[in-house]
Amino acid sequence: MNAVLIIDKPAGLTSHDVVNRVRRILGEKSVGHLGTLDPMATGVLPVVVGNLTRLAQFYTSSEKSYEGTIRFGFATDTYDAEGEICAPIHSVTLSLPELRQIAKKFQGVIQQMPPPFSAKKIQGIPAYKLARKKKEVNLEPVEVEIKEFEILSCEGDRAEFRARVSSGTYMRSVANDLGRKLGCGGHLASLRRTAVAEFSMDDARTLETLERAVHRDSIDEIAVHTRKLLPQMPSVTANDEVAAHVRCGRAVNLPDFSRAKQVKIFYGQSELIGIGTRVAGTLFHPKIVLASLAMEHMRG
Repeated sequence: MNAVLIIDKPAGLTSHDVVNRVRRILGEKSVGHLGTLDPMATGVLPVVVGNLTRLAQFYTSSEKSYEGTIRFGFATDTYDAEGEICAPIHSVTLSLPELRQIAKKFQGVIQQMPPPFSAKKIQGIPAYKLARKKKEVNLEPVEVEIKEFEILSCEGDRAEFRARVSSGTYMRSVANDLGRKLGCGGHLASLRRTAVAEFSMDDARTLETLERAVHRDSIDEIAVHTRKLLPQMPSVTANDEVAAHVRCGRAVNLPDFSRAKQVKIFYGQSELIGIGTRVAGTLFHPKIVLASLAMEHMRG
């Protein structure tokens, strides 16, 4: 099976847990995901199956969108609700205009310190493993871009927000830093990812829905149509000769795409057989081959 499935990840599962569940449901070994979500977070988790796992390289810097809640009054060691309180608790009275004014300072290209409980590696060791052992975690700030960060409302000690950020941005760090700027501490109380690259909640399905689709043999109804993948690249429908060359990994001439750097190559309406990279002029070499002649012979 070759497919892209958008799973609405439930709270309490790691992204790897979801991948394992999908493997069991589909009976497929080759399954991966496009962008880790923390266990407490929910929402859009794109899962790639079969040969389409090779598309992961094109999603490493994908933009992401979130909605969530920040609780003010105390910080935690993980920067979220699952951590231990690491500072005195303050009573807070939030002002929406003040919050929105401070939030503006986080927008744009900024230097962000990743949370100590994160997958960032220090001399090859994930930071969270060191943090759990109470060892010193010396992380370096990372340049990220926060394209949108809007405080939608506030009530009591909590504020609702919406954000759109570059890959590698930690909303936990945003919550922690915002609480520090207010002088009262803060942490991420809840987080829901609403979009990754071209995928949104409109595409998302629960694991239970996936199980039902497998039982009905209707996976195609919930999978993302391959024509919708990587919309920034133009696509071409190959004839038999061009398709045969692509499947063999041979360069092909695509006269209508002299200005494109990369092209999606389809055979028929839905079979994505490769991604071509322009070598020179209108000559494209398959950067990745998703359906080889050997595969076709196996099907036959």
